[in-house]
Amino acid sequence: MPSVTWGVIQGKKEKLVNRVIICDYLKSLGIIPDELESLELPSTVQVMKERVEFLQRLGLTVDDFNEYPLMLGCSVRKNIIPVLGYLEKIGISRSKLGEFVKSYPQVLHMSVVVELMPVVKFLRGLDVEKQDIGFVLQKYPELLGFKLEGTMSTSVAFLVSIGVSPRDIGPMVTQYPYFLGMRVGTVIKPFVDYMVSLGLPKKIVARMLEKRAYILGYNLEETVKPNVDCLISFGVRKEALASVIAQYPQILGVPLKAKLSSQQYFFGLKLKVDPEGFAQVIEKMPQIVSLSQQVILKPAQFLLERSIPPHDVAKMVVKCPQVLASRVALMKNSFYFFKSEMGRPIKDLIDFPEYFTYGLESRIKPRYQLAKSKGIRCSLDSLLNCSDQRFEERLQDGCLESETVGPSFDMGGKLQLPGRYEIVSESDEEDESDNETVLYRRTVSL
Repeated sequence: MPSVTWGVIQGKKEKLVNRVIICDYLKSLGIIPDELESLELPSTVQVMKERVEFLQRLGLTVDDFNEYPLMLGCSVRKNIIPVLGYLEKIGISRSKLGEFVKSYPQVLHMSVVVELMPVVKFLRGLDVEKQDIGFVLQKYPELLGFKLEGTMSTSVAFLVSIGVSPRDIGPMVTQYPYFLGMRVGTVIKPFVDYMVSLGLPKKIVARMLEKRAYILGYNLEETVKPNVDCLISFGVRKEALASVIAQYPQILGVPLKAKLSSQQYFFGLKLKVDPEGFAQVIEKMPQIVSLSQQVILKPAQFLLERSIPPHDVAKMVVKCPQVLASRVALMKNSFYFFKSEMGRPIKDLIDFPEYFTYGLESRIKPRYQLAKSKGIRCSLDSLLNCSDQRFEERLQDGCLESETVGPSFDMGGKLQLPGRYEIVSESDEEDESDNETVLYRRTVSL
């Protein structure tokens, strides 16, 4: 009878032989098995063949196996099928499972109950909609590997502490889940602190992040700070930086130097706007850096064709760059009403180019007709640049004199489709004495 020792030695030899056979099989497919040395392989080559073929049916290739060979250590029945079944259950379609495994093959090693389900529960607790869970995980599958009490929790806690509404965390995660993997001390807090140092109150930074969480992904040292320096070098005043960023946070992440150089040259050549005027345009409407030059040229050309001298068109553009985002078809209608019904001189338009940013049917016509019925003639500024309530009050008093020098875009104003602008004068905010509150009121709609 053989001894016990002999049996053990024989078993080890069999395992070794099977390992060699399996490795030869993998090599025949072009798979390098070196990283599988310390891994327990299946008892027979047939089992390994089943794993390889199952993963290949998902869409994985030999290159994917060589990129992460440890996935071949996962049992089809014990690991792969339960994990894929759960991923499909939470919203990742079967056709996308292969791509998901390619992007995050470590998921095949995870326990559904111990590791995957708690992460999904955590995301639901952040108010991520059930139907968005799969979408979020496809964008950032590494979330499944994070510890709940680690980076994810601290990131959320810090954002809430600066004023981000807890109910907005879910939409933020859906839009840009990567912030959950960012360290507070090295990424998120330095970004927020820098924004505050530029004059942005924390509540405004919070509103920006609620709507555009992806700005946290801009590299602070390599992109954000150089872009701020670039704005200053092109003539934007330091005290206007907070307003520029609040209006157009994306300006922190675009290739700004190239865009500003191109637009400044274009404004000088085609619109006769000098560098100082261009800086004022950026302060009032920073979105101009990303606006197509063809789009910009059409409204300007329309004004020139109405016999407005080039230097006056330049003055209009600097005073109200939003006119460059107007649709020419709407400008034509407004101009026709201005000339035929209102009978005003062109100088009124030059003095108040904001006229083209108001809706003809929603504001210009009704207010003009009301003022006309009362026998009141006033400037365009006084007629249009106030809220409906203030307009009614002025009309009842029989006086439509403007209470301000003119409309201001310095502290806000999102880029909207023409005909829907609501330009708010300082008089509409006269009850606001706190500068921070005014900035908040004017940028909260971002």
